[in-house]
Amino acid sequence: MPTTSATTTSRRLLSLLSLLQVTREWPGWQLAERLDVSERTVRRDVERLRDLGYEIRAAKGPDGGYRLDAGAVTPPMLFDDDQVVAIAIALHTASGTGADIGEPAARALATVRQVLPSRLRARIDSVELTPVPPHSVQVDTNVLLAIGAAIRAREELRFDYRTAGEPTDADPRPPLRVHPHHLVSRSGRWYLIAWTPDRDDWRIYRADRITPRIPNGPRFIPHELPGADVSAFLSARFKGSASTDIWPCEGDVVLHAPATEVIPYAGDGLVEPLADNRCRLRLGAWSWAALAASLSRFDADIDVLGPTELRQAFAQLSRRAARAAGPWPSET
Repeated sequence: MPTTSATTTSRRLLSLLSLLQVTREWPGWQLAERLDVSERTVRRDVERLRDLGYEIRAAKGPDGGYRLDAGAVTPPMLFDDDQVVAIAIALHTASGTGADIGEPAARALATVRQVLPSRLRARIDSVELTPVPPHSVQVDTNVLLAIGAAIRAREELRFDYRTAGEPTDADPRPPLRVHPHHLVSRSGRWYLIAWTPDRDDWRIYRADRITPRIPNGPRFIPHELPGADVSAFLSARFKGSASTDIWPCEGDVVLHAPATEVIPYAGDGLVEPLADNRCRLRLGAWSWAALAASLSRFDADIDVLGPTELRQAFAQLSRRAARAAGPWPSET
């Protein structure tokens, strides 16, 4: 079948749009050279793209060119095959992010899939994903947007905060006032990392417990996050450390179990295989009692290599376990 003029124009528009998306600004003569057309044709094609909703700015003069900017409406978008597959997989797993976007993401995925060529639809359908949210708690997208807007504007965020187990009919408290710095997703939950002027320290808040107040407070000068690594900072705080990403309590033991049986349950611990179906495990926790209890979950004998605090914690745990395993109190 011969190529029609309309088909040639459509393909050229897609090529032009692809070029504009790659480079910040193109001189008209260079676009004409790349597309093998005249500069007049380039000007006409730019007008066609503008009619479709693309915001393309043109600078006059010998050094002028064309630049693709964000517009007021959402125009058709151009993606290559790998980008389409990445978008589809991201939409498929959106419900596991902890943001309340499962239903809109499913509709978006259906829309994308409907217009895909068969080769891409087959690639996407071959990836059988069953996303399971790590937690049932979902965050209202309006809350995430409000927090994100305050972070970008560097404006003080005012919000009500519901702590764990707090009844819904509890007496209202004054709103919190913080300097928001980072919004982080971790294991299906969203967290706000913020500097609190009232406490002169960093704090972490669960986004699903935040109800923003309007309007925001005044602008602020950002503090420097300790270590400058958001992921390491959050991990350190969850481990009970104020700065470094290490457990406050770490110990070494020998487990009388094969390393293959220990590794799946060792978390961030270090496992070293030993002879005689044993392994060495270095593990951490926020307290010595918690570390001893965590190691006791392995159904195996344990040799404590150190430190002394871990041995003492096992002794205390042994006394508590013996008391718990004692005779039932007589009924009265």
